[in-house]
Amino acid sequence: MLSLIVAKASNNAIGKDNQLLWKIKDDLNRFKKITTGHTIIMGLNTFKSLGRVLPNRFHVVLSADKEFFVDDKNVKIVHSPEELKQYINDNNENFVVGGGSIYKMLLPYCTKLYITEVEKDFEADTFFPEINSKEWKIVKEEIGPKDDNDFVYKYVDYERK
Repeated sequence: MLSLIVAKASNNAIGKDNQLLWKIKDDLNRFKKITTGHTIIMGLNTFKSLGRVLPNRFHVVLSADKEFFVDDKNVKIVHSPEELKQYINDNNENFVVGGGSIYKMLLPYCTKLYITEVEKDFEADTFFPEINSKEWKIVKEEIGPKDDNDFVYKYVDYERK
């Protein structure tokens, strides 16, 4: 099963200069809790922005760069969506974790979305695609706990209709 996890602003902004636009401790903990023990799928820039291989997760990096290599048994570099298919375990939840072009490419194949919706617009160079409400239904929604940031956010989980 292919799922997607993202934190996005009201204007669908998700990043700028290959960095997150905010740090919400509870959201980062939620990401860790949801994705630990699963395969995470990302583009090369997202992988580089992590700064390290995340523990207890198998990383699949989709990249056109045939020279890029990571010497780690928990990382596999693939060069096409077709090659990616062999690393998606249908008996387990696999998570698309970014960036913008990877979200856009794989959203049509996802059955669940875990979205942190930050209720503020941000300046960005990377955006999440629009969610078509005719294709998705909200199955869970909760306000995130207050933290040091000056904005409200909520966790919204969707399932494909």
